[in-house]
Order: sequence, then structure tokens, then C-alpha cells
Amino acid sequence: MTVDDRRMARELGYVAVQRADADDRGRMLSLLIAPILPHDAFSLVGSDPAIGLGFGSFSFWHGFPPGLVRALVRHRHEGTGPAETAVPGAAHVITVGDPFLPPADRRRAEVLAAHQAVSELRMLLCDEHGVWGVLALIRFEGGPPFDAQDARLAGLLAPALIGTVRQHVLAGPLLPAVAALPAGVITMGPDHRVRTVSPQAGAWLDLFRVHGRRIVPDWMPEVFLMALSLETRNPERPRNASVPLICSPPAVCGRWIVCQGQTLGDAGDVALVIEAPVGELVLPSFCAWYGITPRERDVIDELRSGAASQRIARRLDLSVHTVNDHLKAVFRKTGADGRDELIAALGH
Repeated sequence: MTVDDRRMARELGYVAVQRADADDRGRMLSLLIAPILPHDAFSLVGSDPAIGLGFGSFSFWHGFPPGLVRALVRHRHEGTGPAETAVPGAAHVITVGDPFLPPADRRRAEVLAAHQAVSELRMLLCDEHGVWGVLALIRFEGGPPFDAQDARLAGLLAPALIGTVRQHVLAGPLLPAVAALPAGVITMGPDHRVRTVSPQAGAWLDLFRVHGRRIVPDWMPEVFLMALSLETRNPERPRNASVPLICSPPAVCGRWIVCQGQTLGDAGDVALVIEAPVGELVLPSFCAWYGITPRERDVIDELRSGAASQRIARRLDLSVHTVNDHLKAVFRKTGADGRDELIAALGH
């Protein structure tokens, strides 16, 4: 079987920019891929290339039992998950009962079997610009396991899927469509369950519903918070470090949102802070999604301080003409009408 990658990119991209209910969008994406890669459950997670694979900034789901998602999240973040390899177009298959699976994959196969799955295909979506997300497909009992041919076909889909997650972000509003809320705090217990939610954090979580339209599946906030709690306790993270665990673009809830985690003493509790990012917190993610070059980012940095083109030119050792060319490129890539709109998009 061959893949018409242009047609697939066009059709997937069309679905990605629709303002549909979360279940409908996941179902439509699943249906488009099914003729090439038949499956029972579908997941496409978009990750922020500026932060890394750790978490998805948004996701599309269809057919995944919530219990299986919870189990796989725990498996991954408790240090027993599969090592994701950043090999463009390389899909990884796990089949329940395969005697040649390495130890980490055997444990994952046990998780899959406990939820009546017979095979999983996972593929990291990456290119020379970074990691954009993960495709995951499941086949349940009664169907054949994924094989090498399926892995090859998945690789052919990788460029279209990368385009899908990028188009979803770029179709979102440049300027915030939702007013900034005060920072909110959620505390998670040692069992990774919610202990307390401040009123401000509750207001942030309410943004996942917009005019009755479900932005994410009903079970997703619980799993999302559990994953953040698990990662905050990751022994490889610096102790008491408070860094963005996730930076969600405006395409999700109408404005940039960051969530940071920090352990609370020795009790095992975790504090998750949800807030509207400004400046340095959002700029790396903004530049990654919009394809801003390092030199263009330098110009944006200077622009945020209110510097005129002449001053930016002096500070960056560029000509005024070059500075203006960089600004034109940024405006073209982002759709910003000018300096003021660009700065406002960054939360200033």
C-alpha cells in the first residue's frame, strides 16, 4: 500500500483546524487514518518542541478507554515506560505475548493485556526542528497485532501528522481570546489525586469548556493533573525546581496557559500552579510553533523592551534594513498586524 501524503496532509489539516467537539475531532482523525492503519483506539498528542516530549500541549483521542490511558500514564511516568527514541518516521510496535520484548516493553504489554489490548503502535513525531508529538494506535482482542508493514506505513504518515499538530496551533487566535485569570493552585497528594483546587485554578480548568463545546474528553483533566504530579516527582528533575511542565497554546483554550509543578516538603504533596504566561515563559514556545528563527527571536526580544529599529540594529550589530526584514518575516509567519499586536500576543 502507498500513501498519498499530500492528500492525507490536506484532509488531516482540515480536521485539525475545525472548532469541533473533542470527541468528534478525534473520531474524524481516526477515520482518516483507519484505511491505511486499521485500529480500535487512536491518540494524537501534540507536544511543545520548546519544552520537549514530557507532556502534550493538546491531544486528540478516539476509542481509548480512560482506564487504559490512566494505566499507561502511570507506566510511563513512574520510570518503567518505554524509552522514546527521536528517530523520524520510526514506529515502535508492542505485541502482547511476544517472547522477545525487552523488559520495559514486557511491562507495558502487561498493562495493555489487562485492558484487553493485543498490540500497540507508537511513533514519535519529530523532524529537524524538534519533537511535535506522538501517535499511538491500539488493537484490542479479536484483531491482528501490528506488524512491520504497519510500522512502515505509519512512518509514511509522519510528515502529515506533524503538519496536523502545527496547523491546529497556527489556526488558534494570535491575540488572547480569553481574559487572563489570576494564578491558580492545585495540590496533589502522594496518591496523585487532587487534594485541593483554589477558586482561581477552578476557573482555569473551566476554560476547557467553551460555550458548551468540550475542548478535551471529560476524563482528560484528571489524567492531565495525575501526569503533572507524577512528572513533578520525577527524581531526575532538580529538587524544588519550578519550571513549566506544559505550555498550552491559544488554540486549546483561547490563550497561552502554563502549568508549573513543585514538590511540597517531604510529605509527598505537589503544588501545580496554572497561570497566563508572559515574556520569557511563552516566547520559546511561541517561536517554536510559528517557526521563528533564532535571529528573529533576538529581534522580538529587543522589541519587547520597546526598542526602535535603530536601537535594535545597534544592539544586535545589524543594519536597520536587516532588522526590518526580520520583523516583516515575523509578521508574515504570525499574522500580526504590527509591533503592538505582536507584543500583545506575548502577554505584554
